[in-house]
Amino acid sequence: MNSLLKMPNDREIRGSDVCAHLASKLPRNPRQTALIELIDAITQAAIPLGRRLALGHLPGNPAEVVGLNDSGDRQKALDFGAHKHLLAAVAGCSVRSVLSEEAEEVIAISEQGEFDLAIDPIDGSGSIGIGAPLGLLFAIFPAGESFLRSGRDTVAAGYISFGHSTDLGVSVGQGLTLATLDIYSERFRVTEESVTLRRETNMVAYNASNVRHLPAGLQLYLGDLIAGSEGPAGKNYNMRWLAAAVGELHRIVNQGGIFMYPSDSRPGFENGHLRLIYEAFPIAWLIEQTGGLATDGLDPILDKVPTGLHEKTPLLFGSAEEVERIKGYLSDPSAGNRNR
Repeated sequence: MNSLLKMPNDREIRGSDVCAHLASKLPRNPRQTALIELIDAITQAAIPLGRRLALGHLPGNPAEVVGLNDSGDRQKALDFGAHKHLLAAVAGCSVRSVLSEEAEEVIAISEQGEFDLAIDPIDGSGSIGIGAPLGLLFAIFPAGESFLRSGRDTVAAGYISFGHSTDLGVSVGQGLTLATLDIYSERFRVTEESVTLRRETNMVAYNASNVRHLPAGLQLYLGDLIAGSEGPAGKNYNMRWLAAAVGELHRIVNQGGIFMYPSDSRPGFENGHLRLIYEAFPIAWLIEQTGGLATDGLDPILDKVPTGLHEKTPLLFGSAEEVERIKGYLSDPSAGNRNR
């Protein structure tokens, strides 16, 4: 057998356990221990979830629509199953309350819990059962009276990307750490730490079918982008669209780029589509840890204070220079930031 295709044994797997690595970054006290235990519970819960996603339609129809969530999206059988699975996984942790995309109201766990947890159990669930990238997002806050608080209150956040490998991106405020699931030990092993995102990029992810609905400044930006090296940017761009925020996030922290899901003129999309608390906040927290930017087009996502549990927001994130360039177009649509 080709040596590249031979499965390694458990002694050949390298990389420290991610939770042990995160613990080494924090002071040793009961609160920080509880934080690591919560992250560990989430990452371990992702392992059977990933296995079930990998089975696709073999045991039945995980994409069966069973209702609508509070945001109006179709709720699939595996959406709700993942929600219940994660609630059970964190029930023994120091969690006061949970906000999930799949529940209308906040779920109380323990009055003594030290943290509040916001989760999107399956990001990109519209692609369940077809082999496309899927993910999980979470943000952790100090326990409080409400989830209606600034994103700057975040103390830890992470994502899990379910693809041909199961990958984790996580931060406790000491930079972004990447890890991959070791199928032998069923632990996530660190593959890269203190990830830094390059300030410049020529990789852009957006839904080209919606361009006619976008604000004038963004239409101008995209026209200049398509002009490539002959346009104001003076460079050629590559465009991708996975239609899954976690998939785009994982690609961007590994390869650079930006992602755009802005507001547009279609009914229901005036404030974008991604949810602020359990989608945009964790993404923005992680991106800022890499030196990148995450904005609503003009203002930092983490500075926003939601007024509703399932509030939506425009979201643009990735390489800082390009995100700032887009802000110039949105600030002055008549001119834009057209400098090279």
